[in-house]
Amino acid sequence: MISLYKPFMPELPDLNRILHSGSLAYGEYTREFEKKLKLFLDTDSQVLATNSFNMAIAVATSVLNIKSGDEVIASPMACLASTQPFATQGIRVIWADVDPRTGTLCPESVRKKISKQTKAIVHNHFCGYPGFIDEINVIGKEYGISVIDDCIEAFGSEYKGRKLGNCGTDITIFSFNAVRIPNTIDGGAIIIHNKDLLKQAVLIRDCGIDRSIFRDELGEISPLCDITVTGHSATMSNVNAYIGICQMENMHEILKRQRRQALWWDRELENNAAIERIVRKEIHPNYWVYGTLVSEKRETIRKYRKLGWYASGVHINNNIYSIFGRQDNLPGVDEFYSHFVALPCGWWVQEEVGQCKEVY
Repeated sequence: MISLYKPFMPELPDLNRILHSGSLAYGEYTREFEKKLKLFLDTDSQVLATNSFNMAIAVATSVLNIKSGDEVIASPMACLASTQPFATQGIRVIWADVDPRTGTLCPESVRKKISKQTKAIVHNHFCGYPGFIDEINVIGKEYGISVIDDCIEAFGSEYKGRKLGNCGTDITIFSFNAVRIPNTIDGGAIIIHNKDLLKQAVLIRDCGIDRSIFRDELGEISPLCDITVTGHSATMSNVNAYIGICQMENMHEILKRQRRQALWWDRELENNAAIERIVRKEIHPNYWVYGTLVSEKRETIRKYRKLGWYASGVHINNNIYSIFGRQDNLPGVDEFYSHFVALPCGWWVQEEVGQCKEVY
């Protein structure tokens, strides 16, 4: 069976030395990983690596002063890892509908959901397919509401020729969980374009500590360093960051292979009237998966699995969960969920196809 997900792990020649170096926490490798992310994403803003995607979300909500009882607008067509962190903070998630052809936020629905309690719009780019970024950002600016690009599965995806993280959105968050690309076993990152908010985020990520004045000339904690903001212990370790550095050395090739596989699927499905490909001229997905819309979802999944491809619906719409409370019916969500099927498109596919030639 050709798998839908497969963690990538390169050779790690210096890992043993780092493990026994005595420098395991945030340090030189973390800073180097952040530089590589910044260069790859072509962003002018500093990239802050975190020890988990959850912590990237926590830093974002803290820096925006989103508190328990406040509301954020989000898409229910997302990984639970993208939505549950808000609930754990007591933040009410207001579901907006999605475009039934893309699975990403419908701008018109977002506009209708805005209230005086809305503190942010969380824009999930479903399975690596960028949404309507310009339209959502315009709504955010119109109402003075921050927009968070949720790129949990969309590292390397492009919108109008720019990589996500460099598309004019207020805040962008990434996941480096084991099945994402790149993966640091666990980790995340946050990009904030507002310089004042970025300064706050640096403190919030590290328990509110200003490291430049935290210790005195003897290396003792200085009583002159006040802690003025609540923060998280969210910095990424040298070990995870070193894995990320080695991952980034392979990132262009990984994306190239995934997009090459997507072209193969394009050709295979071009004349298949039963399967609709998700295509928009503005976007260049990373093809974490290859997204399709089909009339018979479960039958299509069974068919491809019999052929040796682990097809899947990937995510279920989060608005079914009682933890988020009862909300309005979302017809776009219902339609998209009932038709979406993902096919394997990862960097490993061509190698596994060579071992399973009968699927052709």
